[in-house]
Amino acid sequence: MNRTPAFDTTALEQRLHACDWTAALGELDTQGHARLPSLLPPAACRELAALYVDDAVFRSRVTMERHGFGRGEYRYFAYPLPMLVETLRRAAWPYLAPLANRWNEALSLATRYPATHTDYLAQCHAAGQWRSTPLLLQYGADDYNCLHQDVYGEHVFPLQLAVLLSVPGVDFEGGEFVLTEQRPRMQSRVLVVPLQQGDAVVFAVNQRPVRGQRGNHGVRMRHGVSTVRTGRRHVLGVIFHDAE
Repeated sequence: MNRTPAFDTTALEQRLHACDWTAALGELDTQGHARLPSLLPPAACRELAALYVDDAVFRSRVTMERHGFGRGEYRYFAYPLPMLVETLRRAAWPYLAPLANRWNEALSLATRYPATHTDYLAQCHAAGQWRSTPLLLQYGADDYNCLHQDVYGEHVFPLQLAVLLSVPGVDFEGGEFVLTEQRPRMQSRVLVVPLQQGDAVVFAVNQRPVRGQRGNHGVRMRHGVSTVRTGRRHVLGVIFHDAE
């Protein structure tokens, strides 16, 4: 049976609305990521993490070491998504799509994103990208996630959201969320984003625009997770495009 955490999705929409989006969008422009503190309450985090063992809500499991992605594993949710996950995907879209459109315009990319996530999914599905991409990740001691980009087909939404479901210092040690950016003719810069249980981080999936002396250029972004030293770490990943 498809279980849903006992959390009012209306309250989730209200929490999203209450976020300081002016500051968050500004940080995304300048840093390529932004933190949304306490987006999910502890009870919702615990119940989402508990879904990891429920085969009925997932379509597949990936063991990172088998594919050279690192160590640990993750599971892709099946459609229909748990209501909280579906709500987070849909309700965050109106705040992120205008920024994505502005980034594409700055990078001279033709793609523009519609006003609703439902319409965007219809575009993905029409192009053969019909497999769900929201996922739960699970890390144990000595697990890590190599730097990567989540690109699953022709249609790629340039922003992604992740929520830490576990408690740092209690459930696990280590396991910091890490981003790198590669500017032309420069060494890569590393950014570590400190997160507490329930915090979300929004970040660039593949590139973001930066203005230089000769106009805008794309800065390549990758993300990963440092080694978990002890315990177990769960994360909800919300990817807005579907996969082939």
